Amino acid sequence: MRKVIHKLFWAWQFDKEEKWLNEMAAKGLALALDIPIVHVPTLDAMAYNVYGTDMIICPIMDARRGQVYTGIYSFDGDNLNVHLENSAMPIEELIDRLKSIGRKTIFLGDGVPVFKDQIDDIYNVEHCYAPAGMNRQRASSVAVFGAVLFEKGITINSDEHVPEYLRVSQAERERAEKMGQ
Repeated sequence: MRKVIHKLFWAWQFDKEEKWLNEMAAKGLALALDIPIVHVPTLDAMAYNVYGTDMIICPIMDARRGQVYTGIYSFDGDNLNVHLENSAMPIEELIDRLKSIGRKTIFLGDGVPVFKDQIDDIYNVEHCYAPAGMNRQRASSVAVFGAVLFEKGITINSDEHVPEYLRVSQAERERAEKMGQ
């Protein structure tokens, strides 16, 4: 059976297009080779960059318009605990959630340079920032965390796999508003 999927992207949505292409390549390989897919979310993999820390881990990626893509994590031995699932939210809301946890936090990701001053101004809990070598996505973290998930049997087949977007794009939101939805 042949299945054709068409997806349109705005010219400036390089990251979204690249993610979609990677997802479709994984899906095609899994289907052709009849092997499972291990879904490793970007933010979870970034949290794995600081494996073993006793701090709260908060990867932040700049989502524009004062918002971040984020999650909140911690390690309990070898287990990565998720305190906040991958989300898109204003930086102020994230800081309020972190304040309610009240533990030393390490921030990492491409949102750090954008929001560092704001974090320092409003987050009065002890915190630090990951060094440059741990501050971005790393293939090694994706591979190791993927292996952990595979060992635990957390896999899906190619039919179940769909790209996960935390919010619709600005262009899609504006189009929906125009259409009266």
